[in-house]
Amino acid sequence: MKDVLQDLSPEEIAAIVEEAGERPFRASQVYTGLMQGKKLSELPVPASLRAFLLQRFEDEPVRIVRTLASSDGTRKFLFALADGNIVEGVLMKYKYGNTQCVSTQVGCRMGCKFCASTLGGLVRNLTAGEILSQVLAVNRLEGGTLKERAVTNLVLMGSGEPFDNYDNVVRFLRRVTDGRGIGISARNISLSTCGIVPNMMRFADEGIPLNLTVSLHAVTDGERARTMPVANAYKIADILDACARYFQKTGRRYIFEYSLIEGENADEAHALALAALLRGRPCHVNLIRLNEVKERTLRAAHGDTAQKFLKTLTEHGISATLRRSMGSDIGGACGQLRASYLEENDAPPMS
Repeated sequence: MKDVLQDLSPEEIAAIVEEAGERPFRASQVYTGLMQGKKLSELPVPASLRAFLLQRFEDEPVRIVRTLASSDGTRKFLFALADGNIVEGVLMKYKYGNTQCVSTQVGCRMGCKFCASTLGGLVRNLTAGEILSQVLAVNRLEGGTLKERAVTNLVLMGSGEPFDNYDNVVRFLRRVTDGRGIGISARNISLSTCGIVPNMMRFADEGIPLNLTVSLHAVTDGERARTMPVANAYKIADILDACARYFQKTGRRYIFEYSLIEGENADEAHALALAALLRGRPCHVNLIRLNEVKERTLRAAHGDTAQKFLKTLTEHGISATLRRSMGSDIGGACGQLRASYLEENDAPPMS
């Protein structure tokens, strides 16, 4: 596998163009073309420069190989990487804009019991350019430009744990928010972590004021460890400290995701315990009726149970909403489409 040109900053691309013996303005043409989602072989530059770049860099590091459309307008994509690995993403359409969910790793090693992404373990990290190329590919497919983007918001909630791929994810965030490219505001980006506390602390100092979202899903460390092995390493108290530091550094309130699992964490007692745990903190709770995964035994809480849980939180002063389920008819949960694709093609994840 060759290098990924989309990994590079405009300044780094300028150095490559200079090395090729081309005039400086060609660097802007290359960078703009990439940000428009073009393949290297499509760049509007002299053939000699395209040939030079293609010797060292992938022509198309991320390619859409399957698209599924939901009845609610959600679109799900399978992306093929240059080495043959597969990741997936989702485009959800709202009144305020279009939100794309991107993957940061091929597979995941966190082992959460409610997630399909972990079924095959972690294959490898994605580079910053591979993460960015998912956004560029969808923006182009949906008819977006750099001035009129079809992708207006991002969530890093696809396959993988973003803070387990820290350096590449931070590099991606700097690329995708760069106004010289696609320029998506950090305030329109949400990053979801299962709670890798050291990197949460580290990220508070990066100066990227996005929406930090933590997958909580329990009110005690013991209960959390039953579905999330990461809880054996990082306690809820440590996660709350890291969130407080992020708020102190950025002024941005943080969000807790709480999947409602029947018989596990969705009763009145858990709602009261969660309210007590979070009372007075600058946070919001995003309740989710569990997206069921066929390979797992966990089941979603009933709709009326979810509504009662929400009512209890709000009555006790906790800002909370119940997420509307989108794309359920096309396998909306992260990892489901990739898993079915690999099963259909009898293809294990590549290492």
